Amino acid sequence: MTVAAPLSPPLQACVERALARLQPILAQLPAPLAAGEQALLQQLVIASDFAIDTLLRQPALLGQLLAPGCPPIAPPRLDPDQPSEWPVLLRRYRAAASTRLIWRDLGGLDPVEATLAGATVLAEQCLGLALDALEAEFSSRHGVVRAEDGSVQRLVVFGLGKLGGGELNFSSDIDLVYAYPQGGESDGARPLAAEEYFARLGQRLARLLDDTTVEGFCHRVDLRLRPFGNAGRVALSFAGMDQYFQREGRDWERYAWLKARAVAGDIDAGEAWLATLRPFVYRRYLDFTALDGLREMKAAINAEVARKGMGEDIKRGPGGIREIEFLAQSLQLIRGGREPALRERRLLPALQALMASGQIDADTGERLMASYRFLRVLENRLQMLRDAQTHRLPEDALDRERIARGLGHADWAGLLAAWQPVRDWVNGEFAALLAPRRGQAAPDALTGYWRDLPEGGDVQVLAQAGFADAEGADQALRDFASGHGVASLSDQARARLDRVLPALLQAAADTERADAALKRVLGLLQAVLRRTSYLALLDEQPSALARLVNVLSRSALLAERLVGYPLLLDELLDTRVGGPIPPPAQVSAACAAALQIDDPESALRALNETRLALSFRMALAFHDGRQDALACTAQLAQLADAVVDTVYRMALAEIEQAHGQIAGGRFAVIGYGSLGGNELGFGSDLDLVFLHDQPPGCEGSDGRRPLDPGRYYARLAQKMMSLLGAVTAGGRLYDTDVRLRPDGGKGALVSSLASYTEYQRERAWTWEHQALVRARAVAGDPGLMADFTAVRAATLGRQRDWATLVDDVVRMRARMRAELDRSDAARLDLKQGAGGVVDLEFLLQTGVLALAATQPSLLAQTSSQALIDALGQVGWLDAASVTGLHCAHAILLDSGLGCTLDRRPRIVARTPAIEQAGAAIAAACARVGLMLGEPPAVG
Repeated sequence: MTVAAPLSPPLQACVERALARLQPILAQLPAPLAAGEQALLQQLVIASDFAIDTLLRQPALLGQLLAPGCPPIAPPRLDPDQPSEWPVLLRRYRAAASTRLIWRDLGGLDPVEATLAGATVLAEQCLGLALDALEAEFSSRHGVVRAEDGSVQRLVVFGLGKLGGGELNFSSDIDLVYAYPQGGESDGARPLAAEEYFARLGQRLARLLDDTTVEGFCHRVDLRLRPFGNAGRVALSFAGMDQYFQREGRDWERYAWLKARAVAGDIDAGEAWLATLRPFVYRRYLDFTALDGLREMKAAINAEVARKGMGEDIKRGPGGIREIEFLAQSLQLIRGGREPALRERRLLPALQALMASGQIDADTGERLMASYRFLRVLENRLQMLRDAQTHRLPEDALDRERIARGLGHADWAGLLAAWQPVRDWVNGEFAALLAPRRGQAAPDALTGYWRDLPEGGDVQVLAQAGFADAEGADQALRDFASGHGVASLSDQARARLDRVLPALLQAAADTERADAALKRVLGLLQAVLRRTSYLALLDEQPSALARLVNVLSRSALLAERLVGYPLLLDELLDTRVGGPIPPPAQVSAACAAALQIDDPESALRALNETRLALSFRMALAFHDGRQDALACTAQLAQLADAVVDTVYRMALAEIEQAHGQIAGGRFAVIGYGSLGGNELGFGSDLDLVFLHDQPPGCEGSDGRRPLDPGRYYARLAQKMMSLLGAVTAGGRLYDTDVRLRPDGGKGALVSSLASYTEYQRERAWTWEHQALVRARAVAGDPGLMADFTAVRAATLGRQRDWATLVDDVVRMRARMRAELDRSDAARLDLKQGAGGVVDLEFLLQTGVLALAATQPSLLAQTSSQALIDALGQVGWLDAASVTGLHCAHAILLDSGLGCTLDRRPRIVARTPAIEQAGAAIAAACARVGLMLGEPPAVG
């Protein structure tokens, strides 16, 4: 880039001197420089003494830079017989390649991202060349290190900081940590123990790159980020690294290792070990304690900046590069355990991922990225001037003009005018992140009451706040305050509790059910006191605190789930919680991810965590009125489908491993009841039937412990039921009910397709065919699932006598009502009462059984809403009935789901809406001649 304003006399003289020094090199070129090349060379002279010195040392380099496309510089070969030449070759290569980066930057060939990536690749190349040469030398002297099993062990070089993130600045040092997979001893003539072998190798590697010679240095190496810093061993085994992070790992190291990457040596082993370190870096829950570590680090940096007068340091000073990095990394650490897309080593892609996940709004994210690019370009130009590791704006007037001119500004004032707004805005964003987010402070009376407990505290404060049972609330709070959980808190955690609990008290008092809310709040606090990250969440995010109390006050079920599994607190802050529920394909993929986990127990736990999180999100959507009960129950059924399919695959893999496969054998899981009808409730059990089939003459499985088909598939079904009912940290996946299988509890757990077909054709009762109306295949072999659908169609599609059908249906309904209906004069049993859910289901099932022989379209549906529409389309239900039944179904479903959410029996007051729903169902039954409300005597 050229600048219209003339150069100052000092800068003009500087340029002329440099060009004069280059004249012998320019004279050797095959042709004079074109105008554009002359302008670029002048820019190079202005921007970098280092580049000019490199061209003078390596005259042939200018021709390479002028070649079309400015191609890469070929790396050197380090001759094993000439180790004294290695430092020279590495330093000349690094100088030449770095000069190429400057040339391409000034010429507009590379954006800043490419320059940073180029500097990273250059460092990795030099590391690799140096390590390969040294490994060969060590091997000739000491052999190679072998573990007890005889396997060869190699050094692993981890790059941290900007090297690990692939964004190395021009003259940065490189933060390295050395490790090795296993201990052992080298097998050469002069053997060394692994620890000493790799320590020596690492030290030699650092000196080969770092030592300053007449050719300068290759890369400055910093080993201080290793475990225990300068006091720690130079190289540790993976086991030693594990022990360190389990016992000694500190918050700042989470930030450091977030960017870690294996950059040389045994890279595959290094990346595999880094995967095991992920739980240290990224916690499984939303981790707002990451902000505590960030505050401590920033305080230390601020102290250093103030002590050394580094206010104009564009890296560590206010509004500098480090603040953008910390801002992104803190959000990554808070949420990365739950959102793998945020586990990004590079800063710009991390900001993009944070924007995509909604953690940073688009405008802020774009401005952060633009600010970061601006600062990184400025940082590189400061370092390109003399290859100095500096981040401070220069004080020398000539240097200032050179930097400003190189960046396209007429003078230093122009550069400052561009930099200052960036600095101020970045500093403001970072300060907002670190500011304690207390929201509106709880009233002083409640704060004072809590801090006086357990000895003091005036119960009248609670009464005045709005607690009806102030005495009971006072006793509960005293018991909580004097409990071991509170007494054992650290000072920091206790300080958080002292801020959080009064706010929780006020939020509970503001609800319509203050006493219930307080009871549930204390239950939750008891569950999370040992996990101070949850106190940090509530302390840092007052919106989460308010939302939590709202949920606790209105839903006993969600309160129980939060107490039993506090990880669900994360859902309260998930930005996606206010959006649509993931579609079925994403739900299935989320559940199926558990299949990638080798450990069965961990896989089952992961599956249950997924189920809990998704069902909790669905419950919140219904609780908040963002979706109706019909959508919620359908989503819960879709989730159950995905879980059952995943469990089927888990169980099948285990059975096949133990007993082999059955050639041509097939297995399917059939969902009945609310699962089959796509209307599953919270906490509903699953009505399941298992089918199998195999070719004629099949004798059994082909494994080491073969089983005949009957036992094989019975074992598979039992395994599925065991996995579904296994108790994990989050409870069971689902309770199951298999009593709807042929012959009920007396029948075999798994039916063959042939016996199932024969049973439905010859022996099944009418009520069993009614149940079949709501049945569908949910998992297993696709062919057998299709065969079941055909058997269902053939069974439901047979001709039936209307009078006999009605008599069977009415008698069964009367029997169920007599045994199960809990209604009374003031309240209705939503399921079993007259005009309740079962009456509606019996009406729809009767219509399907009566008409399916001539109206096969009815067989395509299993849900109540779809069946209402289908029976209306064939004319069995008139338009008024269709409208009334849809409304009645929605009312009953909504009321029932609300009862379940608050752990109340599904028996509700006979409100006008409930009475209207019952009347609509009774009227529709009467129109078709199905008098369920006036049953005949049961014989």
